[in-house]
Amino acid sequence: MPQNSPQNASMFSSFNGEQESGESGLPLTHYLWIIKRHLWKIVAFVALCTISTYLVTNRMTSIYESTTTIDIDRQATNAIVGQDSSRGGGNPFDSDQFLATQIKLIQSDSVLRPVVTRYNLLEQEGQFKDLPEARKIVIANSPIVLKNLKVVRPPNTYLLLVSYRSPQPQLAANVANEIAASYMQHTYTLRIKSSANLSTFVERQIEDLKAKMERSGQRQAQFERELNMINPEEKTSILSSRLMQLNTEYTNAQADRVRKESQYNSMKGGSLEAAQISSQGEALIKLSEKVNESRQKLAVIKSTFGANHPEFRKVASDVTELQRQFEDLRRNIAGRIDADYAQSRNRELMLRHSVEETKNEFDRLNTRSFQYQQLKREADGDKKLYDELNRKIQEAGINAGFQSNSMIRIADEARAGARAVFPSLRLNLLLALLFASLIGVGAAVLTDMLDNTVRDPEQISRTLNTDVIGTLPAVKDIKGLIGNSALPQMLNGIVKYTGSEARDGYKAISTYEESIRTLRNSILLGDFDRRLRSILVTSATPGEGKTTTAVHLALAHSDQRKRTLIIDCDLRRPSVHQKLNIHPTKGLSNVLTEEIGWRDVIMKLDGHPHLDIIAAGPPSRRASDLIGSRMVELLEEASKEYDLIIVDSPPLLGFAEPLQMATAADGVIVVTKAGHTSRKAVGTVIATLQRLRANVVGVVLNQVKKDMSDSYYYYGYYRKYYSTEDVA
Repeated sequence: MPQNSPQNASMFSSFNGEQESGESGLPLTHYLWIIKRHLWKIVAFVALCTISTYLVTNRMTSIYESTTTIDIDRQATNAIVGQDSSRGGGNPFDSDQFLATQIKLIQSDSVLRPVVTRYNLLEQEGQFKDLPEARKIVIANSPIVLKNLKVVRPPNTYLLLVSYRSPQPQLAANVANEIAASYMQHTYTLRIKSSANLSTFVERQIEDLKAKMERSGQRQAQFERELNMINPEEKTSILSSRLMQLNTEYTNAQADRVRKESQYNSMKGGSLEAAQISSQGEALIKLSEKVNESRQKLAVIKSTFGANHPEFRKVASDVTELQRQFEDLRRNIAGRIDADYAQSRNRELMLRHSVEETKNEFDRLNTRSFQYQQLKREADGDKKLYDELNRKIQEAGINAGFQSNSMIRIADEARAGARAVFPSLRLNLLLALLFASLIGVGAAVLTDMLDNTVRDPEQISRTLNTDVIGTLPAVKDIKGLIGNSALPQMLNGIVKYTGSEARDGYKAISTYEESIRTLRNSILLGDFDRRLRSILVTSATPGEGKTTTAVHLALAHSDQRKRTLIIDCDLRRPSVHQKLNIHPTKGLSNVLTEEIGWRDVIMKLDGHPHLDIIAAGPPSRRASDLIGSRMVELLEEASKEYDLIIVDSPPLLGFAEPLQMATAADGVIVVTKAGHTSRKAVGTVIATLQRLRANVVGVVLNQVKKDMSDSYYYYGYYRKYYSTEDVA
């Protein structure tokens, strides 16, 4: 992978995205410089727009506006009599919707058409201008829209401002007042029609409602006759109380029957305890005690006197009698318990039968009562609705007879305006000045942003990721200024200047030569890693001044009394000999075809003893194919004899030779023409050289003018620094 591949990636990314991001990150001073650069253009544009606005405004027709104020009283009553008469203006939260509705109502066709017809406003507004009669009829029959009408609501108020504009101030006032009056009349008409329609509708409905009320009343009366009672609800309450009482008695009878059934079962089993807990149990207990006492006494007598003793027989007779009485009483108690049990069982059965009958009757009556209640509600509702509608008809008839509307009133009538509201000369001039300034500045900044040429060193460093090692100013006539070392000699011998032209030409050339020297030092002094013995000077496209730069750079280096060799390798369009005003017969093409050695084609320039020149020589296609392989040998041999070799190559884009020469030279300088060469072309050249691992020394900006960037402010100091006495 190439050593400079990260730089290549960075370089290619600059073409796709960094250029735009770099432009967006320009400092504020750059924009100020853009404004300063185009200041006179911006000022001229703003002045032209302002003057045009002044002239157009003075020629425009004056427009007057009049406004009628309408007060919408939301707290006013909606009716004269009835429940609505005590009602306020409605929910305060729907005020916006209500006022918006009123605004649309004012702009409706029903309100505007009478006013438009009276004052012929469609003709006044020019809506019929240059239209055929058929089209005029269509517009006249369509919903009317007045262009000069404006209806607004001031914030936090219940006011509506009806404004109309017209070239005639009195007409504007009359139309505004008439529209307000038409709006009020229209609301009156709507109210009257609404009341009349309501009355008509209710009258049609009330007959059906009356018949329905009569039918529901008849059904209620028929139901009462069927039940043979007036109010089934009272009968239902009586049955409910009776059912509760019977249910209580039935529950008590069940408890009594269970108790007596228990006694009966005990007696039936022969239990003495069951007889003792009966109602006659106390007598049975006493009699049982007497029997026991007699038996004890009989036992004592028997043991004392014997069984034949008369006392024993007497006591035995008493015991027998008591035993008989005890059994008779026991049988009597058992009979009574049986009778009580049978009686309680019969009473339980009777109460259960009564409860069932009462419950059935209650359920039947309750069901019928629901039907009765439904019929009664229908009858009452129909009667209530009938009475309410009848009252509404009477109220609507009364309210419809009044045309006063306390909700809407004119608070302030429109008056003819004394001063035109349109056009406003001051406002138009301010707007023209503002927008013209914005457009002028925006156009200047946009032009600068759309300019994709190389102009500024900082711009190149930011977008192309390379260094600018020198900038060469634009000179009016630099062609042919090479051939003599002293600038005064160049002025006097090659280009003829007189007077102020001589001074300006001298200063321009001095600035250029000073820039060449700066470039020379930047190249030679900035190489810390290794010494540059050969430098290839190329460009992206033709006509960017690479040959002129190479020649001047060679001259500047030779002026330091260092052996310098310049080789014209542009075999397609050689021009080094033209710049140096020499006429070679042989050159590099002969060396490449091995017709002659390279030392034999070296030429000298008068006044520059340390400068040697190898011209391109006669054109040769075979020589162009051999330049890549032979240049490596040539540069290696020449580097041993010269301090610096400068190679002038063809443009890199579109030609194959510079690619081979770039790998042979110690360093490559790319010359670009400021304001002419695109950044994309320069970026492609640098990326190609870096891919070949050529040593790109940097970029030279040629034909730089002071107004191209704020980085060239110092060029003016060069011209001021050289005094006019130096031109002598």
